[in-house]
Amino acid sequence: MPVEEAHGTATERVIASARFINEHSSDVRVPEAGVQRAAREILERMQSTGYSAAEWKRHALTPSVADEAALEWIFVVDALNFSFWPTRADRAQQYMVTLDGTPYRGYWSLCAAVNRALREGVAITDARHYAHMTAEALAHVFRTDDPQAQEPIPMLAERVQVLREAGRVLEARYGGRFANMVAQCGGSAQRLVETVVRELPSFRDEHAFGGRTVCLYKRAQILVADVWACFEGRGAGRFADIGSVTMFADYRVPQALCHFGALEYSPQLRARLEKSEAAVRRGDAPLLLASGDPREVEIRGNSIWAVERIRRLIAAAGADVNAVMIDFFLWDYAKEHADAMREIPIHHTRSVYY
Repeated sequence: MPVEEAHGTATERVIASARFINEHSSDVRVPEAGVQRAAREILERMQSTGYSAAEWKRHALTPSVADEAALEWIFVVDALNFSFWPTRADRAQQYMVTLDGTPYRGYWSLCAAVNRALREGVAITDARHYAHMTAEALAHVFRTDDPQAQEPIPMLAERVQVLREAGRVLEARYGGRFANMVAQCGGSAQRLVETVVRELPSFRDEHAFGGRTVCLYKRAQILVADVWACFEGRGAGRFADIGSVTMFADYRVPQALCHFGALEYSPQLRARLEKSEAAVRRGDAPLLLASGDPREVEIRGNSIWAVERIRRLIAAAGADVNAVMIDFFLWDYAKEHADAMREIPIHHTRSVYY
């Protein structure tokens, strides 16, 4: 059966895809009552804590100065921003990078590895360098603290391929600098997302679902959002259309959306995910959902739709909060309240898209 292509701008395609997935889902739903409760609680929490885009630069690992070096750092990190869930339940055996005495896991381990490499004199944020780095050199950059006891970074071979590909595109078409790509997009988030998706196959987060192509574009959109947050909406991060960017569908934010009641799984899917989590706790392999599996697409697409519904309700209440800020808040909340969410299972998918 032919697959219908999505139309419109990049983020219009994402919103249309999310709506389509929501309307044709069998195992995931976005309950309206839960969305309304979530919108109220999220807005209250964001207002009471003064949550803002400035949170991005307050972390010890993110660039503290918004300059061209920060742009290149952001590009490398978001090119590699995928698949961090561990296969070992024992935290001491998980992939970990320690920097300045602090151990980091998950996404932050990637940031720590990049910063460690820069301190060691490796030009890991220079496209003209990483486009030609050997697999051995990149394996050293992303080494875990204790290779004898800890698992390596997941999908190392794919990270090598993605980073080289990205570097060669920048080298061939943008003078070796992501800053040039940003400049050519003229302050448009839409144009930058579209450019990244067109130029870099690993960012082309598209899947067949229900007889049509659905577009989710997690990494392309978070790349734009990180530039916006780092520059606090000024200079290179001044995107007049940042409000058009959707949330970034991964495996952690859906967990937070379930916690807030804005996302629900069928009993069958919930049991499947819980069985996978139980396998990891026993030390066995998780039950993977393949990238593009209808259940995986439903989880991600409905997450986008849930956040879009939350965003619209918050906007109707008169608050100026975009989907980027809601996503950032939910991701931070999930990390900070991991123990409270332990009973909500995540899905296990190995993918370069998230």
